[in-house]
Amino acid sequence: MKLIGLDVGTTGCKAIVFDPEGRILGEGFREYEVICEAPAKAEQDADRVWELAKEAVREAVAKAGGRDVQAISLSVQGDAIIPMDGDGRPLHPAILGMDYRSSPQAEQCAKVLGGFELFEQTGMRPHPMNSLTKVLLLRELAPAIFDKVAKIVTYEDFILGKLGGEAVIDYTMASRTMAFDLRGLRWSESIHRAFGLDESIWSRPVPSGTAAGTIRRELADELGLPASLVLVAGGHDQTCAALGAGAIRPGLGVVSTGTAEVLSTALDRPLLSKAMFDSFYPCYLHASQGLYFTFSLNHVGGILLRWWRDNFAFQEIADGRDKGADPYRLIDDRMPKGLSPIMFLPHLNGSGTPGCDLKSKGAVVGLTLATTRHDVAKAILEGLTFELKLNLETMLSCGMRIEELVAVGGGAKSSSWLQLKADILNRPLWTLRCHEAACLGAALLAGTAVGIYKSLQEAVAQTVCHEQEFAPCTNRVAAYSERYEIYQQLYPSVRELHCKL
Repeated sequence: MKLIGLDVGTTGCKAIVFDPEGRILGEGFREYEVICEAPAKAEQDADRVWELAKEAVREAVAKAGGRDVQAISLSVQGDAIIPMDGDGRPLHPAILGMDYRSSPQAEQCAKVLGGFELFEQTGMRPHPMNSLTKVLLLRELAPAIFDKVAKIVTYEDFILGKLGGEAVIDYTMASRTMAFDLRGLRWSESIHRAFGLDESIWSRPVPSGTAAGTIRRELADELGLPASLVLVAGGHDQTCAALGAGAIRPGLGVVSTGTAEVLSTALDRPLLSKAMFDSFYPCYLHASQGLYFTFSLNHVGGILLRWWRDNFAFQEIADGRDKGADPYRLIDDRMPKGLSPIMFLPHLNGSGTPGCDLKSKGAVVGLTLATTRHDVAKAILEGLTFELKLNLETMLSCGMRIEELVAVGGGAKSSSWLQLKADILNRPLWTLRCHEAACLGAALLAGTAVGIYKSLQEAVAQTVCHEQEFAPCTNRVAAYSERYEIYQQLYPSVRELHCKL
C-alpha cells in the first residue's frame, strides 16, 4: 500500500510516494516562476504549475512503482486565487498570496465591515494577503474578465478538478479566505452581500481528508497510476506541514522554512483576541478536526536565500556545477562560524508578523571594506532568525506557550542554520526523519481517508519520528542575545527612510 502527498508551493511542487510507515519510496520536484513585473505584483501561470505538478508525480511514481498507490492528497500554498470559466479554464494568471496590490481592497474591507469584526467572524484580519481582497482586486483591474468568472479556486480545487475529482476546497483553505464563517463552517452570506458577491463563486467546503472522487482513467495511464486512485481533499501547506511534524496538540511549534518562513502551532480553541489581531496572527481551522491553527509569517524565507544565490553566489553555483554539490551547501560552508560583523533586515517584501509593515524594506548595516559576501549571507540567516525570535516572544504575550520546536521544509536540511536557530531562540530544535512534512501530512490525510489509518492520531504515531536534536550553545546564546537587543532597534531606525523610497 502506497500513498502520494503532493505539495504545491509558491516556487515549486514536490510529489512524494510514501509507504504506511512514512518512509519515502520515490519523489519528484519541479520549480516554476513567480511573475513579479511590478512592485507588489506576484502572479503565476496556473496551467504551467499543473503541467509541472504532473511531471513531479510521474517522476515520483516511476521511482516508487505506482500499481498499489491507493490515494493522493494535496498540500497547497495559501491565499492564491485562480479565476475559472465555466469549462474549468483559467481566465487570468493566479494572483498569489504574496501579491500585495490589493492593499486598497483590504482597507475597503476594514472600512465596510470593521477590521476586528471581520477577524472575530473569520479569524482573518483585513490584509492584502487574503483571498477575498484579491477577488475584489480582480473585479476592479479586469472587469471584463471578472464578468466571465464561473468559479474562484485555490490551487487545491484547481488540481483536484484537473485530476478528475470534484473541485472541493477544504476547511483550512476556505477559512483563510476572509470570506468563511469560522464557527459556522460555511461561506459568510453577510460578507459576500456587503461586497456584491455570491457565495457560489467559491467551491464546496469540506473537511480535510474528505474523498473527492477518483482519477481520470487517461490521466492515470499517463502518470503510471491505477484508475482506482482516490483523490482526497488536503490542506493549507502550513497545516499539512504541522500534521507531518506531529503538531496536533498545543505547545509544539513547527518552524517551516520553504519559500516563506513560518512558526506555527495548534490551538485547542479559537483564539480571537485583540492581541492576536494586533499581531496579525490568523486563527483558522487545522487539518486535524477539532483543532484550530495559527502561525507567524515572514514571506521572505527561502526565497530570500534564492535571491542571494541568484544574484551574488555565482561562484557557489559554478563550483556546485563542477563538483556536483548543492550551491546552498557551499554557501553554508563558506559563511563565518561566529556572528556576522554586519546586520541584515530581511524586509524585502515588507515586514512579516507581528508588525506587517508593507512599506518596510530591507537594509544592511555595518558594511566596511573588509566585509565579504559570506558575511552578508550569514547576516541574512541571522536576520531571518531574529524575526522568528520576535514572533516567539509575541506569541507568548498572546497566550501561546510554545515549549518544543521541530524544523521542517528545505531549511531543515541546513545543519548550520538549525544550530543558529537553536542558539538565537535559546531552545532545542528537532529535525524529523522525514524532512518533507507537508507532503507527509497530505499523505496521512489520504491514508486516513482510505482506511490505512484509523485516525490522524494513529497516522502521526505510526509515521512521525524525531531524528536529530540541535541544542543551544551557552556562549553563542549570550552573544546572540546581545545582538538581538541591537537588532530590535534596526527596523525603527530605518523605517522613516524606507517610507521615502
